Amino acid sequence: MTTCQALIFDVDGTLAETERDGHRVAFNAAFRDCGLSWHWDEQRYGELLAVTGGKERIRHYAAHDAPAIAERPDFDALVGQLHKIKTAHYLRLVDRGQLPLRPGVARLINEARQAGLRLAIATTTTPENVDALLRANLGPDAPDWFDVIGAGDIVPAKKPAPDIYQWVLNRLALPASACLAIEDSEMGLKSALTAGLRCVVTISEYTRGQDFRGAERVLEGLVGCSLGEVVLHSSGGGGEQP
Repeated sequence: MTTCQALIFDVDGTLAETERDGHRVAFNAAFRDCGLSWHWDEQRYGELLAVTGGKERIRHYAAHDAPAIAERPDFDALVGQLHKIKTAHYLRLVDRGQLPLRPGVARLINEARQAGLRLAIATTTTPENVDALLRANLGPDAPDWFDVIGAGDIVPAKKPAPDIYQWVLNRLALPASACLAIEDSEMGLKSALTAGLRCVVTISEYTRGQDFRGAERVLEGLVGCSLGEVVLHSSGGGGEQP
């Protein structure tokens, strides 16, 4: 088996629990700013996470819950405006320190750097969100620790399509067999597996109970897991639920 040379991280739910108290809050603030009565409570937002991508989530919600707005001639412009305002609200939450990394994440990243492994990001969230989260929690130089950051609309098909992982692998110039993906969701796992990657899942608050068959390991989190336990022991493809 090829030695692991790189870790490829998902962001939302994997690096940090950003969904419930980050993105959801920011979406609701954007809706208010634009004069919409929409409100995504915790349960509804969890359901909407089945749609990957913020703009895609807005479109899906409007089509099903607010068809009159979805049919407006300026709907595309509205989606862009909502997403831009939402991103600004999200970045303020990050800057205020309200979205810390999940326990064990910073230690794993530092151990990987010390061991000479390359680091990369594969996510559907925007590049601005990734940059802000890394800088706020790991330091101003943290984005430079990652050889490749694949984020946002850089590929047309989002997870569970494999496109973002394929894009990252191409720029790393590494085969999938030399990399390990770290994800938190069933859709992220499918994306990684379809790209030929091995994948470790760290269950997040919105993904408990999802189907993680095919994962190398399924963990409650990274606390107490050394780099060796995550990488070297991730070679059997057992996919056991914790």
